[in-house]
Amino acid sequence: MNSAIRQGGVLRALGAMSGTSLDGVDAAVVETDGHLITGFGEHGYRGYSNDERRILRAGLGVWTGEPVELAGDVVDVAHYELLSGFKDVDIVGFHGQTLAHEPRGRGTLQVGDGAGLAAALKRPVVWDFRSDDVRMGGEGAPLAPFFHFACAKWIGAKEPLCFLNLGGVGNLTYVDPGFDRPEEVGALLAFDTGPANAPVNDLLQARLGLEMDRDGEIARGGDVEEGALELFLAEPYFARMPPKSLDRNDFAEMIRLVGELGDSDAAATLTGMAAAAVVQGLEHCPRPPARVLVTGGGRLNPVLMEMLRVGLDCLVDPVEEVGLDGDMLEAQAFAYLAVRVARGLPTSCPGTTGVRALVGGGVVSFSGT
Repeated sequence: MNSAIRQGGVLRALGAMSGTSLDGVDAAVVETDGHLITGFGEHGYRGYSNDERRILRAGLGVWTGEPVELAGDVVDVAHYELLSGFKDVDIVGFHGQTLAHEPRGRGTLQVGDGAGLAAALKRPVVWDFRSDDVRMGGEGAPLAPFFHFACAKWIGAKEPLCFLNLGGVGNLTYVDPGFDRPEEVGALLAFDTGPANAPVNDLLQARLGLEMDRDGEIARGGDVEEGALELFLAEPYFARMPPKSLDRNDFAEMIRLVGELGDSDAAATLTGMAAAAVVQGLEHCPRPPARVLVTGGGRLNPVLMEMLRVGLDCLVDPVEEVGLDGDMLEAQAFAYLAVRVARGLPTSCPGTTGVRALVGGGVVSFSGT
């Protein structure tokens, strides 16, 4: 790793994210010194084919063996095809694909060969962001909060606010922009709220062969089954104090709760569960946020957004309202975190993952080293 990366100054960092929704790979450039964001650069997307998505689904919840190897091959090829098209990049943040996540059990598993990608791209690659945090007693997730803190500074926020990512799983970051650094006690609180898009996606894939409930069209025609919602909110996870995190399939029984409902009622109920989990989660915030900024695919579902606006006593807006890109925020996060890792700065703290001490997780590889 060259001295320019280790030293101060602004770098053009390229981040990549393949999330639990299994739709594809996002990639985006962030200009940063690891503290402040100075600008956002170009971005791109590479969708997974149906065959690739099938291979990735087969690897979910699996820790070893052929399904993991095949999933890793898909992730490596997709990322190289996308990332090789970016020019004038100093460093790459490569999250890989989470297949399994048990921070209190077997650990966490993100497939993807960061060293091989570094050799292929001829760029330093930071990867395996979560393992050190888990080894230190943390949840290993969520990891975007330090970036969210930088985003709050970038938009000039003065009051506490929340960033809500609604991907396959929902996660929330409470930010108090009155602090100078994200690792200060009280600056951040982060945790997974509960399942978000994954149960709806899985239900519609199984029943109708659809990837998602586009624009909430199916849920809009149904009613929430209140009994199923009450059973869902009785799950012990919601009573646990944060930080806390989930695996994509931790709430797989949600599908069974709506198993006898029609398609529209089932989709409405699963969407209602995702919103109710967020409403419940905000009760853990140290102070009521002035605003909730929503990122991830869930912000494009008007039914889910309306449920959040009804349930929360604050403004609820997509992040585009403050000039951010909700499709690319997670990829941008790993660009930002890559610079922090390379410069020895922390990427998680007790308030974000529950880790015992500040951790700058991640492996840095250059030309395959």
